[in-house]
Amino acid sequence: MRSVNNTLVYACLVTVLLGLSACDRDLDNQQKVSLDDNTQWATESNADIFLNDVYDQLPDMYSQPENLDNFTDDNDAGFYYNSWKYKDGNLDPASTNYTLFGGGATGVQTVSRYNWPALYTSIRKCNTFIQQVNAHKTNYGSAWFNKRIDEARFNRAFHYSILFLHWGGVPIILDPQVRADTLNLFVKRSTYAETLDFLTKTLDTVLNNKYLAVKYNKGNPDAGRATLGAALMLKAYLQLVAASPTYNAASYVGGADPNKIAGFGNADVSRWATAAGSFKKFIDDWGGGKTYGLFPEDSTLWQEENEYNAEVIWDRQHVANVKGSNYEQYGGPVYVLGSYYTWGNYNPTQELVDQFFMANGKPITDPGSGYDPQRPYVGRERRFYKWIVYDGAPYKLDWMSAQDTIYTRIDKVRPSPNQIDFASTDVSNTGYYFRKKLNPRNRPATGLSGANYIYFRYAEVLLGYAEAQNEAVGPDASVYSAMNAIRARVNLPDLPVGLSQSQMREAIRQERRIELCFENKRFQDIIRWKIADQVLTVDLHGMKIENTKADNSGTWVYTPVGLNHPHAFKLRQYMHPIPQTALAQNAKLVQTPGY
Repeated sequence: MRSVNNTLVYACLVTVLLGLSACDRDLDNQQKVSLDDNTQWATESNADIFLNDVYDQLPDMYSQPENLDNFTDDNDAGFYYNSWKYKDGNLDPASTNYTLFGGGATGVQTVSRYNWPALYTSIRKCNTFIQQVNAHKTNYGSAWFNKRIDEARFNRAFHYSILFLHWGGVPIILDPQVRADTLNLFVKRSTYAETLDFLTKTLDTVLNNKYLAVKYNKGNPDAGRATLGAALMLKAYLQLVAASPTYNAASYVGGADPNKIAGFGNADVSRWATAAGSFKKFIDDWGGGKTYGLFPEDSTLWQEENEYNAEVIWDRQHVANVKGSNYEQYGGPVYVLGSYYTWGNYNPTQELVDQFFMANGKPITDPGSGYDPQRPYVGRERRFYKWIVYDGAPYKLDWMSAQDTIYTRIDKVRPSPNQIDFASTDVSNTGYYFRKKLNPRNRPATGLSGANYIYFRYAEVLLGYAEAQNEAVGPDASVYSAMNAIRARVNLPDLPVGLSQSQMREAIRQERRIELCFENKRFQDIIRWKIADQVLTVDLHGMKIENTKADNSGTWVYTPVGLNHPHAFKLRQYMHPIPQTALAQNAKLVQTPGY
């Protein structure tokens, strides 16, 4: 059984999230353990300490066992996680438990800093920095001032974007509040459109100012800080979400929405064109290898030695054994070379595995694909073999002394410790594990990994553009170009010509699901596409493999088997409820529709 005691606690509270060499020198040069309001804003280096703490508030998606993928049809998580309750339709506004284990179910609010109070705490820090740096402007050089203010603006927008994605219209607070100011202390929820407008205008300000670099490369002392690339990508992504069926509609699927906090309250196809325009600007100005582009090897772009490669747009820095992550403890095969190593938290479902193409580029449902359901792991595309650990998969990471073979089959002659058991142990109930993003040099439970967590990468620019452009005008040549670039990297042939808009839509969604699997993108996709009430209300599956003879002399039979795990998603879950405690404190707030 997993235990919170396994989670490594970071030793240094003030250790810089960014790991920036310039900031490290500042920290070494002066004594700053006793900063107060009189000294905090006295110099650039002192003020940087505060802003570094703002960066430290970025959600640490690598250092926790439960991620957004747990809440989707791609991953089968354990019964002790709140995603188990979420999939059973339980979402309790009265709960104040935002921890990862047990307690009242609060949905994705249990994910690191993905909860209402934590996000507003981070926003307050951004507001405080902007206020105080403006108040002490004479203490700083103009170049530092301009860059740091826009970094804080971006960080504030990033945290507001998380609120926007999960709560829709939210209170917009741009100054650090004080209890004595009762006139301005209580703020109502802005509409969905107003919140989006605030976010896009903020990001436009950053983009138009041009004080930030377009991108930082590895070794640059500012690597890890906000960039123009990150600002434009965040803007385009939010516009893509807002143009999607759940929100770009006359009515909200989760219930009556008279305050228009859960959507626009009307449908407008031009919203797709707006999103496509932002993605196209990114591609035209910085894409195609000019500044950003696809990294040649898709399986290694997450590794430490490849940090800040051309594909990385926005990430969270980690420093091995200082401000690192515990990611390798949580995922991958439970037993490696016969020894227990991981919690096995990330277990691809059969539904996800079936999405991977054959090597000839055809889906397994195509009669001409060559797929054999009794030889399901033969002839699949490159990403399948690099990212999914299946029965009989060779498994070798750099820290391992020898190559292992992972067996998940039910073998009565030579049972494997990783064999599917449909029980409450750490062993996968689906018959699969994943290896995507695992740091091959980091042996689980022996130290914190230094691999950065990537929020956005260039492949998502291409996928976002293809989707938005297809919805706006149909599958024109530019849509094919973006899609085929993704496929070419993994040696898949171009998409067939002549696809209709709906056929291209399905091709884009399948490609997006594969390319971005286990990157915490699927949750928002099934929400914004308004398919969560379809994919989370049916049983998910694993793969049971048994021999027809007890002595293994027969045939190995592959049978998809239902997991019989919760699948009772309710329409109101398309958005999250505001915690009851927040409603009690602020009478101007209205609850999310359906709660």
